Amino acid sequence: MESQLDLYGLELLNSINCTGLPPHKLILKVSVLVMLLRNIDQSNCLCNGTRLQVRKLGNYVIECEVLTGNNVGHIALIPRMNMVPINGTVPIRFQRIQFPIIVSFAMTINKSQGQTLSHVGLYLTKPVFTHGQLYVAISRVKSKRGLKVLLMNHVGMSANSTINVLYREVFEKIGF
Repeated sequence: MESQLDLYGLELLNSINCTGLPPHKLILKVSVLVMLLRNIDQSNCLCNGTRLQVRKLGNYVIECEVLTGNNVGHIALIPRMNMVPINGTVPIRFQRIQFPIIVSFAMTINKSQGQTLSHVGLYLTKPVFTHGQLYVAISRVKSKRGLKVLLMNHVGMSANSTINVLYREVFEKIGF
């Protein structure tokens, strides 16, 4: 029986990028900002979405400084681990042994929930889907001076206001 590696080829398997799975080739340097993609140690706040800064690089462990959460400033050791993509579009099941991190110069509004940051920059190319998302994004910053917002209108020009999107058909179906 032919193995899956023979059927699909190493290059194809290495080219697969799925949500929650780091790229096959992860290029890191000391001081780069990264984000955890898995819950490693919840009691020490090493959870999915935690931002870290790389301090030392090893073959099997990366030493990082925690930048967010209750353990800011603590040192965390991030091991290589088995990563299995959970994605219905990938036709085969496979695993990679790699670090559960990704370079993180930015994060989505949903990933920022639970974070407290000194500086937050919002780049809104279209109206935010819900008031709750906008609130989460703005409330991540410690002070008003640390918040910068760039709003874009429908033709790509900067704007000074945005719309709180409301889909009335949602309320029609529940009887409002």
